[in-house]
Amino acid sequence: MSEQATSDIQRITVGQKEIILVGTAHISQASVDTVLSTIEEEAPDTVCVELDQQRYDALKNKNRWESLNLIQVIRQGQAPFLLANLALAAFQKRMGLSTGVKPGAELAAAADAAQERGIQVELVDRNIRTTLLRAWRKTGFWKKMQLVSTLVASMFESHELDEAELARLRQSDTLSAMLEEMGQMLPSVKTILVDERDLYMAHHIRNAPGEKIVAVVGAAHLPGILRLITEPTDPRTIAEISTVPPKSVASKIVPWIVPAVVIALFIIGFFMGDRDRIAGAAMAWILANGLLAALGTIVAFGHPLTVVAAFVGAPITSLNPTIGAGFVTGLVQAFIAAPTVRDMENMGEDMANLRGWWKNRMTRVLLVFMFSSLGSAIGTIVAFRWLKDLL
Repeated sequence: MSEQATSDIQRITVGQKEIILVGTAHISQASVDTVLSTIEEEAPDTVCVELDQQRYDALKNKNRWESLNLIQVIRQGQAPFLLANLALAAFQKRMGLSTGVKPGAELAAAADAAQERGIQVELVDRNIRTTLLRAWRKTGFWKKMQLVSTLVASMFESHELDEAELARLRQSDTLSAMLEEMGQMLPSVKTILVDERDLYMAHHIRNAPGEKIVAVVGAAHLPGILRLITEPTDPRTIAEISTVPPKSVASKIVPWIVPAVVIALFIIGFFMGDRDRIAGAAMAWILANGLLAALGTIVAFGHPLTVVAAFVGAPITSLNPTIGAGFVTGLVQAFIAAPTVRDMENMGEDMANLRGWWKNRMTRVLLVFMFSSLGSAIGTIVAFRWLKDLL
């Protein structure tokens, strides 16, 4: 393997192939310029980009939100996945506003430049849904809570970068230090979000058609791809990291434990206690779940009827793990205060600021889903403590 490098470009030879890796910051105009000039000068056989089909379609379709069926998303249980996607997109969007460059602009520019020149485009990143689900299912409970809190915080965090700071972030040593810190805090998440994708992209870049390849990837992936691309990867390994692991036995059982214990307490109370205590316990369950779910809905600026639905639905859904309070409130909110075409058109811009999440009807539905679910979960814990004292 021979190697030649600039600050953003790594040139290597693997077998008969010459591979030019271009490390970018996803909201940097300098990265866009570097990508375009590299493709122009190198005239490669193939251009690989750090995208999967879903993200590529999203970049190409600027009106993608207009075709989103939010009710269908909630019914299919995809609301948490959509919310996580939006949280990540919103964080990049806010940083991009400070540089005047849309997130992923250099990836879109690479694909466009290749197509204009008749060069083959290869999407070499793993499906984003697979990545997020692998991160979720391979992470313990407390790490899950840490991951969720980080995503939620990113929805509201204000962070501005200029091109000078982006230039520093593109340096491998700085990025390696950041990833090292992430690895210490959430090693399983770092493995899935970064290491596995490094392996996946290295494999697909190495096997891209042609003798000269330009690959455009985030600079954070450069060290890993450089380390992995020179040796063939077992296809079985690629197949394994391309699949969503099944839910663990514990994750299937635990959601049923609380309702089973609650029902058992009521049965025991019925045979061993008096009716007044049973009535008091039932009222405690209803109030704790209903009031806190309703409060979460109010925090999200849910419609008054959605607040009522949260109060009525949460005590019931808390006893049925297959249907969450957010499922009920999200559907009610989507029906009663349906997003308008204007909300869908402005969604990208509205996500870039805190107020916009509440102003836009589309994102407000997701906030209702999130906060009512959180309220119901806390209500279940509170109610459970009350039940132990009352029965």
